[in-house]
Amino acid sequence: MFFALLFVFFRVLQIVTLIPCMGMLAWFVDGFVKQNALTPDSILILFIVSVLALAWTLFTLFSYHRSSTNAHFVAFVDILFFGAFIAAVYYLRYVRYSDCVSIRRAEDWDVTVGDVRVIGPSYNLVNDKPCSMLKACWAFGIMNIIFFFTTAVVAFMHGGHMSAYDRSHSSRRSYHSSRHSHRSSRSRSGSRYSGSRPHSRRVYV
Repeated sequence: MFFALLFVFFRVLQIVTLIPCMGMLAWFVDGFVKQNALTPDSILILFIVSVLALAWTLFTLFSYHRSSTNAHFVAFVDILFFGAFIAAVYYLRYVRYSDCVSIRRAEDWDVTVGDVRVIGPSYNLVNDKPCSMLKACWAFGIMNIIFFFTTAVVAFMHGGHMSAYDRSHSSRRSYHSSRHSHRSSRSRSGSRYSGSRPHSRRVYV
C-alpha cells in the first residue's frame, strides 16, 4: 500500500510538471513552423520526450490496477524516460547561463515643488519571455529526471513485493489443494473398505 501511494504521488507530480513544459515547448515549435524554420534540436528533443512522457504517465496512472501487475515493465520504461530526460536537459544546458531579467535605464523623472525641481534616474525591469520559458522548461526537465528515477525504483520494489506475495499465495493454494486431495483420497479408500466388510461377512457365513 505504501509503494502504491508513493507511486501515484510522484505520477501526479510528473503530470503537473509535464503539462506546462509541453505547452511552452509547443509554443516554440509552433513559432518555428510558422516561420518555415527548423526547430532547434535542444527544443525539439525535450518537446518529444515531454509529449511521450506525459502520455505514458497518464496511461499508467489511470490504469494503475493493470500497471501494478506489470510493475517491472513500468520500472523499465520509467528508466528509459529517466535517460531521455537527461539527454534532453543536456542539449538545453546553454539556457542556464542566460540572464532572462535585465534592468534598463529609462527616462529621468522630475518633481517640481515651487521653485525646487528634483530630477532622478528611472529604471525598468525587462523580462525576456522566450528566455524565461526555456529556463522553466529546463527546470521542469531536471525535476522529471528525479521523478522518473523515483517512480522506476518504487515500481521495481513494488513488483518485487507483488511477486513475493504471489509466490506465497500460490504456495498456500498448492498446500491447501494437496491437503484437500489427500483427505478426499482417504475418504474414498475408507468408503471402499467399509463397503467390502459386509460382503466378506456374507462369504464366511
